[in-house]
Amino acid sequence: MKLPQLKAIATQVRRDIVRMVAAVNSGHPGGSLGCTELFVALYFNHLRLKTDSAGQVVFDLDGRDEDLFFLSNGHISPVWYSVLARRGYFPVSELATFRKLNSRLQGHPATAEHLPGIRIASGSLGQGMSVAIGAALAKRLNGDDKLVYVLMGDGEQQEGQVWEAAMFAPNKQVDNLIALIDFNGQQIDGTTKQVNDNRDLGAKYEAFGWRVMHMNGNDLQEVITTLDQARNEAHKGQPTMIIMKTEMGYGVDYMLGSHKWHGTAPNAEQLQTALLQLVTDGTDGDY
Repeated sequence: MKLPQLKAIATQVRRDIVRMVAAVNSGHPGGSLGCTELFVALYFNHLRLKTDSAGQVVFDLDGRDEDLFFLSNGHISPVWYSVLARRGYFPVSELATFRKLNSRLQGHPATAEHLPGIRIASGSLGQGMSVAIGAALAKRLNGDDKLVYVLMGDGEQQEGQVWEAAMFAPNKQVDNLIALIDFNGQQIDGTTKQVNDNRDLGAKYEAFGWRVMHMNGNDLQEVITTLDQARNEAHKGQPTMIIMKTEMGYGVDYMLGSHKWHGTAPNAEQLQTALLQLVTDGTDGDY
């Protein structure tokens, strides 16, 4: 797709996010809005997915001969659900069931509901990169040259399991792995500096043996370019870490850059304000 089409999808996804969270007065809009460009770029431009003759996505848990994506910071499920639906994994109308009883779209992604696109339950922070490393090693054993991607939060970097995985991947030359950190400087209790300062994450990962890249995660063209560069560096002996600078709540002015919107739903008036700021051409429309 061309850039204007991708930007239009990103705006629609942001509308989905605020409507889903507001409808049940529960969820995590801030990080979801901040990561929208990444998810749109991955699923509509970058990931090599299985499709049928008509171009429809075909999902199976096995995941052979396709790129895999894992979401470690599972609380930003609204953006993932929206993009999966818009990409054709399940009906867009199902977004209206978000966080409701018996819905497949739980607050954190889960596997019991068998939602297409979801391979692991996530949101228990610190575990996603370990899972992604396991999947990458399985691809190596299977002679599968496709790649594994994982997204983590910057607050999540305070988890010890992350650093065990960070040590392991370069030592085992897991070079079919591309990890990303949503570096928005915010977590549920305040800024990451206030809670437990990560300091220079890039220097830390480089010291462990990772190839480190940086990008503006809210610049769609830069996201596309950086992901392509990361893919070109795969299979060269090192895992890649992309530190992705984003703004929490990007696209909605009153949410921008504030940890208060990490896990707070907009009320009816705030929802309407957000939707007026997120104008689309109506090609896809709301569910």
